[in-house]
Amino acid sequence: MSVFIVIVSRLAKAALTLLAIAILNFLLLHAAPGDPALVLAGEAGAADEQMIAQLRERFGLDQPFYVQLGKYVGSILQFDLGYSFRQGAPVSQLIMDRLPATLLLTLTAFVISLVFGIALGVGAAARVGRASDSLLTTLALLFYATPLYWLALMAVLVFSVWLGWLPGFGYETVGANLTGLARALDIGRHLVLPALTLGLFFMAVYMRMTRASMLEVSQLDFVKTARAKGLSDAVIRRRHILRNAILPVVTLAGLQAGQLVGGAVLTETVFAWPGIGRLMFESLAARDYNTILGVFLVSAAMVILFNIVTDIVYRIVDPRIGARA
Repeated sequence: MSVFIVIVSRLAKAALTLLAIAILNFLLLHAAPGDPALVLAGEAGAADEQMIAQLRERFGLDQPFYVQLGKYVGSILQFDLGYSFRQGAPVSQLIMDRLPATLLLTLTAFVISLVFGIALGVGAAARVGRASDSLLTTLALLFYATPLYWLALMAVLVFSVWLGWLPGFGYETVGANLTGLARALDIGRHLVLPALTLGLFFMAVYMRMTRASMLEVSQLDFVKTARAKGLSDAVIRRRHILRNAILPVVTLAGLQAGQLVGGAVLTETVFAWPGIGRLMFESLAARDYNTILGVFLVSAAMVILFNIVTDIVYRIVDPRIGARA
């Protein structure tokens, strides 16, 4: 089966999955307690029944539930995420303003975790039973067991407050009005702490997976045959062991890539990073239903997209999968 047919098939399934997710999110969110009309009326200091009734009519909350659901599904099919009355802007605009920051953070953290996790896993497997292997394994277990929010707070305390090496909050220096390379470098300095914090947890997972997979593959018959041929350990490790051991790591990376968006909610909140994770947190507090649903849908789309990319990468890494499909 060609890659093109695989992509078309995955996209068709992704569209149906997204529609089902959108309906489920709508049902769950409207089953939760809270009323956006009451929140806005309370903030305006006019929480009388007439004001609340006007707000409910404006939001369409006075209509039957099935009518609200039908309108929402119709809007989704037209690629319309609705309007945020809480922030006075289309939801798609709010998300597009925040999405680049989230993509920058999550993709950077993903690359850091995958590259360093695989490299450290290969190093630990090559030195199994030694002190360096025990040290790397212990550190990986420590980062895996440490809560993400605590790690983020400690990173700010140590590297920003105590040492003053890196900025602890924000996307860029406020009021600096930097442009070009200077602005890119400034954003990069603000990116270091949140990206490393988010990436450390997943780096520990990939390292342990790579180490365990390489130790398992190294005991297989084809590796013993390669050693009997007189090939060097470096060649065997690179061409025979790593290439086969990397397959479960790729699978795990594809599954966990979407989880980075969920982890970004805590990271963006602690580091005041202006992404969709922080937007979702703010919208939950304000009962901004349309924005919450839009962020949920975009997050689900990102997870599905990562899974499709994983399928394609898997076929590149192991061509036998394409031959069997």
